[in-house]
Amino acid sequence: MKEFEVIKEFFTAQPVNRKDVAMGIGDDCALIQANDNKYIAITTDTLVSGVHFPDDTPARAIGHKAVAVNLSDLAAMGAEPCWISVAVTLPKVDTEWLAEFTAGMFELTEYFNVQLIGGDTTSGPLSITITAQGTVPKGKALCRSSAANGDWVYVTGEVGEAGLALQAIREQVSLSPREFQHAMDALNYPKPQVLAGQIIREYASAAIDISDGVLADLTHLCKASGLGVNLDVKDIPIAPVLVDRLGDEGAARLALTAGDDYQLIFTVSDTNRVALETELKHANIKISCIGQMNTSQEINITRGKDPLSFSESGFEHFS
Repeated sequence: MKEFEVIKEFFTAQPVNRKDVAMGIGDDCALIQANDNKYIAITTDTLVSGVHFPDDTPARAIGHKAVAVNLSDLAAMGAEPCWISVAVTLPKVDTEWLAEFTAGMFELTEYFNVQLIGGDTTSGPLSITITAQGTVPKGKALCRSSAANGDWVYVTGEVGEAGLALQAIREQVSLSPREFQHAMDALNYPKPQVLAGQIIREYASAAIDISDGVLADLTHLCKASGLGVNLDVKDIPIAPVLVDRLGDEGAARLALTAGDDYQLIFTVSDTNRVALETELKHANIKISCIGQMNTSQEINITRGKDPLSFSESGFEHFS
């Protein structure tokens, strides 16, 4: 069984259904009713050495990424991040490692005004679990299930460079020292799109962050909304170094199927499209329109008028 099959089979069916849970399992965050005007958005992510980051990854990068991936989930719901708790499992107490790890965490928490409020420390193979919480106005939370037929599909920033870093680590592609360092920074120090999330919640119909890959995460959004999408790879904002090193086809394949980008995919109606583009431009946030939702319940990928097919869709645990 794969990751999402495990979740569906064993964790979604439960005997308790509380009235204060507005959104439970199945989205980037759970939504809990805080008061008449506000939800608390809650997400949990685990990073395991050798799975989510190479064993020799610097401690500062691990601390940064552990926080970033959780704030990215909050961003996908349009939430303002507020608090985190951290559970760290360590093979041994290494004070230098811990100083660098917490420095990486606190650089990001200070920037976004997020407070560490608790957690746990245990001995064992290196892994980090963070639960992040934030707030979002009632009626403004972005969910995967709210896209509509005809909505336009957008993505923030560029995609693919973190995947290129992993290929370079595995010696599947050769990069110059400068290219390698830039790609490694994309992999180790992702920038959660918190501001973008808070802007688009005023205009977008649905959103998801890119953790498993553009194709995989867009598929999650389509399934949740009961829709399909027409996607043109010519419109994907692929990091230029991918095209330089892999060519058009290889770059498109990696950009669509590699994870760790932590950009946002979101959908918006014709009515809200111009206002959204204008406000994001004023905030200096790059976005690209990459496709349009439809009722086919299929992911139709083309390059211009030429259809493309992909045997792989993105990362999934236990696959």
